[in-house]
Amino acid sequence: MSGSVAERLASVRERVAAACARAGRPVESVTLVAVSKLKPADLIREAYAAGQRDFGENYAQELRDKAAELADLEGLRWHAIGALQTNKVKYVARAAGAFHALDRLEVARELSKRREGAPPLPVYVEVNVGGEATKSGLAPDALGAFLDEVRALPGLQAVGLMALPPPTEEEARARADFQALRELARVHGLPGLSMGTTHDFEWAIEEGATVVRVGTAIFGERALKSP
Repeated sequence: MSGSVAERLASVRERVAAACARAGRPVESVTLVAVSKLKPADLIREAYAAGQRDFGENYAQELRDKAAELADLEGLRWHAIGALQTNKVKYVARAAGAFHALDRLEVARELSKRREGAPPLPVYVEVNVGGEATKSGLAPDALGAFLDEVRALPGLQAVGLMALPPPTEEEARARADFQALRELARVHGLPGLSMGTTHDFEWAIEEGATVVRVGTAIFGERALKSP
C-alpha cells in the first residue's frame, strides 16, 4: 500500500466525509478509530501528528504497553476493541477510554470493580448479528437481559452496540447486518453504533455507524501476531 500514514489517513478521512455527505450526516457524527494493533509506536506518532486522536488496540497487554510508551501524546484516546479475558481487565480499565467488545458479565463486573473512583467507562456491547458459531458476541435475543445487568453496574456506561459481521463482497448482505444492529440499538435506547472496518466502513456510515474501526487502510497490512 503506497503513501505515508498521513496520506492514507487523509484519504480515509475524505472517504468518511463523502459517506457522511451521502447519508446527510455531519462528519462530526462519526468517530474514526485508527486500529493500530501490531503496529509500532512510531506509526501511531505519525498518525497523531496528522491530527488523529482515537486509536484502537485488540490486545490488552499491547494497549498497556503502548499507553505507557505514548503517554506524552496529549489528548490521545485509546479504544480497546478486542475480546477481553478477566485476568487482563485491569489493563483496559486503566488505559482505555472506551471498550468495544463487551459480551460477558464477568468481564463487565471486573471492569466495574476496576473503575471504582474513576469516570464511567463507555462500553459497547458486542452482538453476533451474523449468527456465526465461531464469533463472539451476544445473540440478539439475549441483549435486553444483558444490558439490564450492565446498566446496574457502577463505573460503566453502556453507550452503544458493536458488531463485526462476516466479511462479504455483497453490499446488500453487509448493509443488512448493519441495519440489524442499528435496529437493535434503537430498540434498546442506545445511541452508539461501532461497526465498519477498512473493508466496509463507508456502507456502515451510510447505515448509521457512529464509530468506524479502520486499520489496514491507514497503517497498511499487519504482520501475523507471534504465538
